[in-house]
Amino acid sequence: MKINVIGLGYIGLPTALMFASNGMRIVGTDSNNDLIIRLNLGKLTFDEKGLEELFQQALEHQISFTNEYEPSEIYIIAVPTPYIKKSKQIDPKHVISAVQSVLKVAPPGAIIVIESTVSPGTIDRYIRPVIRESGFEIGKDIHLAHAPERILPGNMVFELTHNSRTIGSDDQTIGECLKKIYSSFCKAEIVVTDIKTAEMTKVVENTYRDINIAFANELAKICNRDHMDVYEIIKIANKHPRVNILQPGPGVGGHCISVDPWFLVGDYPDLVNIILTARNINDEMPEYVLRRIREIMKANGIKDISRIGLYGLTYKEDVEDTRESPTLQLLEKMDEHLAFGIKSYDPFIQYTIVENQYFDFDDFLSEIDLIVVLVAHSHIKENSHKLKNKIIFDTRNTLSVHGTYKL
Repeated sequence: MKINVIGLGYIGLPTALMFASNGMRIVGTDSNNDLIIRLNLGKLTFDEKGLEELFQQALEHQISFTNEYEPSEIYIIAVPTPYIKKSKQIDPKHVISAVQSVLKVAPPGAIIVIESTVSPGTIDRYIRPVIRESGFEIGKDIHLAHAPERILPGNMVFELTHNSRTIGSDDQTIGECLKKIYSSFCKAEIVVTDIKTAEMTKVVENTYRDINIAFANELAKICNRDHMDVYEIIKIANKHPRVNILQPGPGVGGHCISVDPWFLVGDYPDLVNIILTARNINDEMPEYVLRRIREIMKANGIKDISRIGLYGLTYKEDVEDTRESPTLQLLEKMDEHLAFGIKSYDPFIQYTIVENQYFDFDDFLSEIDLIVVLVAHSHIKENSHKLKNKIIFDTRNTLSVHGTYKL
């Protein structure tokens, strides 16, 4: 069986490699020519635990990389799904474009699987019309399914294998066929349901976490005002068997939790209250961190912003993924306020993405008085002994250095 995986980013590439490593004939397609060249040279395009080993296994089987779409029995589409800033609704242009390209080469009876996260009803509103307008009969010429990804950068290979999956399909037989194919590598439960339920389930998962984080962030603000330790309070509260509060932080990043809830805000503006409030709370956290930095500077007599260093540019610990990074959001806020000169460092980012970015940790430390820890990389824990003479603002509660400021 031949599978054409469309979109070789953080989701598509590991998925393609996993299928290939488990005996499927895979063609990986992406519009980025440099990415395709690199993969054909046997080089990965991003670093991820266990991915190099998986890549080598896949190369021993039937896998190829190209800019072209190829005739295949199954197409798996894993392209970005951003939202429109003004309306907060999904922007389906990448998915639509991929489907249109697939239809030019798809043989009769081909299955198109959308892995990209989409808002509930997206496939009904945008994908079905594209297929019908192209002259195909859905359920006969083309079969549709939705199998939303459920993996986390930093642990992708493990989670592809061990996380449960959902497959939405118009036809139970097609759903069961896909379940069998995905079970070639997925050892957890695979649930087959209808397409719209699968769409909603994925968005709900990320929205739940967003709301939980917003609750923790609001607690952090309350506790800071009244001089209470929010981390101790959360730890004690979580001892209750039915309480599981997540940790506060400087904001929410990545392409899931920070994006997916907006789909519901955009599609159901008259119904969302908690969801919208949670999104606003989490989006405001970089601004809150800036206010805390100002308070700490005042308390310590620091007047020069260039003596402040931001540690961490990625959106989470021990990955190189900067999508929707709270640190980058914070820097945008500073730019809006004409505040320039603040320094930054991230051990996982070895190319310039912002001004005043350092690539040597010791050089970075030598130029600052206050370090703001925005990402809990293992690196900062391993090098905490170098921070003895620094003022520390730890937004991730990752260091146990006496006198450290917290959220």
